[in-house]
Amino acid sequence: MTMVGPENADQARLLRLLRDDGPRSRVELVDVLGLPRARFAAEADRLVAQGLVEVAGPAASRGGRRSSLLRIGAQVRFGAVLVGDGRLRVALTDGELNPLTRLDEPVDVRLGPEAVVGRTVELLGKLRAEAGLARLTGVGVALPAPVAVRDGTPVSPPALPGWHRFPVRDTLAAELGCPVHVDNDANAMALGESHAGTGRPFDDFLYVKLGDAVGCGLVLGGSLYRGATSGAGDIGHLQLAEDGPLCGCGNTGCVEAYCGDAALVREAVTVARAGRSTVLAERLAAAGVLTVADVAAAATEGDPAAQTLVRDAARRLGQVLVGLVSFVNPAIVIIGGAAPGIGPVLLAEIRGVVYRRSTPLATGTMPIVLSDLDDRAALIGAARLTSEQLFTTR
Repeated sequence: MTMVGPENADQARLLRLLRDDGPRSRVELVDVLGLPRARFAAEADRLVAQGLVEVAGPAASRGGRRSSLLRIGAQVRFGAVLVGDGRLRVALTDGELNPLTRLDEPVDVRLGPEAVVGRTVELLGKLRAEAGLARLTGVGVALPAPVAVRDGTPVSPPALPGWHRFPVRDTLAAELGCPVHVDNDANAMALGESHAGTGRPFDDFLYVKLGDAVGCGLVLGGSLYRGATSGAGDIGHLQLAEDGPLCGCGNTGCVEAYCGDAALVREAVTVARAGRSTVLAERLAAAGVLTVADVAAAATEGDPAAQTLVRDAARRLGQVLVGLVSFVNPAIVIIGGAAPGIGPVLLAEIRGVVYRRSTPLATGTMPIVLSDLDDRAALIGAARLTSEQLFTTR
């Protein structure tokens, strides 16, 4: 059975409703879509014939003849890929974007895009074969990089050396034989939050993504906002100080150079070697290197020097958020990507700066919270990326 996609706007709306809200009765769907019953039946039957929609049993009775439940077809399966923070994560989702199976493994992005994309194809192939699928419906890819979404390529990405303008989308699409869509990870995470996380009830919110690369996804008016050339939200390379530390992008004093994982580790090594933290010094002596997990563990254990490092980074991030909150006026700010255990210290400092320095009108009712989806935000969001394309009329 070949799945082509919706033939008109009504079919596309029906698919998006079933994706976002799960199985619904025919009666409910007629009400929500505002279509004549005969027209609705014809459109739904066309989608059933394609395998995009299936009957999921009888609905609860509302009096009279019982209606049937419709849901996204069982053969609709999206692939979701997240590259970043030293790992390659690949998942398979159903048509409602629920992750079903996933594979994670360490990856060195410096090996280059051919190697990483090749391994991505292998892992997606494994998940597809295990699920007994002839092909995937579509694949979404989240990269820690500025992405020219129209071309499906990363552009001058500091976190992905050697990946500039590599045709990620076209290479994967040719190998997998299905549509592929690529975006930066902060955008994908914002979409994931909007679909299944804390952001779901809100039309306007910011998703701040921490980790090796720092970024921000903007959901405005209920839709992801990418800007004129897909560059919106690239806060990692805003300059906080002219004489600040060197950033991977080649400039100095960037947000990422203060708040990224590599910056935290760099400062932690300095602190350990200076004898200002016994905990970090012991970890460094034992392993020869420090990781952001070491910093997080030390801070969680109450080490004052580690906590100071986290608070300093959070304070600088808070200063950036003051400007963003005043400019965008979001209903909520969601922060994801923080190392395990580090969240509460980070959040307390960020809240303090933002609430103290922002205008009451902008922050009077605005919560700042940690994401509860972890890396699932990016995987759900990556699947959402490709579903948005499939569930739209061509």
